[in-house]
Amino acid sequence: MNNEKTNHSWFYNWVVNNRLVSVLTVILLALLILFTLSKVQWIFYPFKALFGIIGTPIIIAGVFYYLINPLVDKLEARFKIKRVWSITGVFILILGLIVWGIVAIIPIIQEQIVSLLANWPDYWNKVIEELTKFTNNPHFDSFRHQLDDFNDQLSKQYSAVSSDFLNQTLNSVGGVVSRVTTIAVSIITAPFILFYLLKDGHKLPTYIVRVFPTRARKSIGQVLTAMNHQVSNYVRGQLIVAFFVALMFLVGYWIIGLKFALLLAISAGVLNLVPYLGSFLALVPAIVVGAFVSPLMLVKVLIVFVIEQTLEGRFVSPLVLGNTLKIHPVTIIVILLAAGKLFGVLGVILGIPGYAVLRVFVTQIFWWYKRYSGLYVEEIESHKY
Repeated sequence: MNNEKTNHSWFYNWVVNNRLVSVLTVILLALLILFTLSKVQWIFYPFKALFGIIGTPIIIAGVFYYLINPLVDKLEARFKIKRVWSITGVFILILGLIVWGIVAIIPIIQEQIVSLLANWPDYWNKVIEELTKFTNNPHFDSFRHQLDDFNDQLSKQYSAVSSDFLNQTLNSVGGVVSRVTTIAVSIITAPFILFYLLKDGHKLPTYIVRVFPTRARKSIGQVLTAMNHQVSNYVRGQLIVAFFVALMFLVGYWIIGLKFALLLAISAGVLNLVPYLGSFLALVPAIVVGAFVSPLMLVKVLIVFVIEQTLEGRFVSPLVLGNTLKIHPVTIIVILLAAGKLFGVLGVILGIPGYAVLRVFVTQIFWWYKRYSGLYVEEIESHKY
């Protein structure tokens, strides 16, 4: 074996059989592919248009599929109920909950939204006024210039955001009909897609694997299973955690008597779908409303937030999510910032599961490269044991 190694040329020893060169070559090829794709973006325009039409209902159906499918599987396996009847029963239950929500909850939310938007300028001006009084304290004289600049910048940012929001609202009036139509089509078609996903979704990996060569089907099936496991755990876990976050904030805000408790709690639950950043974003309107009422109410809001974060971090998230994705918090923040910059709100919501799926795919490709390149023999042997 040693004689064979010594007979190889310097090119093989320093280039072909060099891990660093191999990794750099793979990175270079990946960058070349990305560069090429950036120059032929017109190829993807038809797919982008198609996704713009069917993407929303498919995403909605996919989210509900991962949430409902375990219940349907359990009804079919434990109670021997036919899958079609199980799906029908779950649909009837969901429809009943939707009707109840429209009748009981939607009017309250609508009233609170209208009231909050009508009073928001007063709330915000009150907060700015209190901040100004606080910063005028003689103890802050040495930082007076910096504080004044901060207040001016904060006011300018608020005015700019408000102006942009109004301009976009006025300019987009012409597209209201189109957006309403798109939303209506999504709402109508999503339940049909969901029904067939629940009915035949477990057969989909088998159909996909048949496209590939026979020798590769087993490994590809394992990759698809791992991807499905990652996405299902993430989606199901995040939705359950979001529900409990909204419930905890609702109870906390109701106990302290904060206005718009239901609206703020639901907003916190929805924004919690954005890991690490969502809860802090949801805290902003609660702080503004609490500060407008009184300094004591502001303190109560902060106490509710601390209690909710403690319960969520110590009990709810570990119990529901565990360490399923095993992604470092810094990595999550980087993904959120990058996905939000590239794809907007949709990227923020889908960035983490998309990264989890891509990581599974890349990991499998890398292990395939390790096995067939012959450059990682020692590592592969140690991994087996």
